[in-house]
Amino acid sequence: MFVRRAPFVAAALFALVLTGCDSGSDTGSAAPAGPSVIAPGKPGEANRTLSAQDAAEQRVDDDTPNSADIDFARMMIEHHRQALEMTGLAPKQAESAKLKALASRITAAQGPEIQAMESWLATYSGKGGGADGATGGGHEHTAAAGMPGMATEAQLKKLRAASGKAFDQLFLTLMITHHEGAVTMAADVKAQGNNVRIEEMADDVVAEQTTEITRMRAML
Repeated sequence: MFVRRAPFVAAALFALVLTGCDSGSDTGSAAPAGPSVIAPGKPGEANRTLSAQDAAEQRVDDDTPNSADIDFARMMIEHHRQALEMTGLAPKQAESAKLKALASRITAAQGPEIQAMESWLATYSGKGGGADGATGGGHEHTAAAGMPGMATEAQLKKLRAASGKAFDQLFLTLMITHHEGAVTMAADVKAQGNNVRIEEMADDVVAEQTTEITRMRAML
């Protein structure tokens, strides 16, 4: 029985080979179809039509900072500076050794972060500062006043005058609020920004300060 079926099997295999060859030639002669994406052009330029793959690659490659990125870096520098002012009081005025250690860790983390953001701003927006290249003055102080979590001048004055347990309690209360504001700012720029380096900085802020918030709440 095997001998009688052999010619049939051979014929079927030969037909399958021919079909495969024909199919390959058809595929080679036609360009693969796929969805297209309309990519908005830069100011003054027309929109472009890109393949889905090209559009995805462009989104990955183009991390040009937008205003949200610039504002985040500029304001977070001011935010961090206030935190350093508060932690700078802890060595002499705090009672708790744990709080002093916490303040030292905050200083060690946020000092370098300020330097990194200043360096980033110097690259993308002039010699450090906002989108207009400002480096200080009323513009920054006005922006700082509206940032979430910032302590008021009255609160800072009270903290500077406190010592011992009173200092510890007030420091933790103000710094928890301060950290929560920073996490909010980081979440906002992750949703609205475009620059990869700023997104990485925002991720660091969220990770570090969320952990510290939990630690400080346990110390209250």
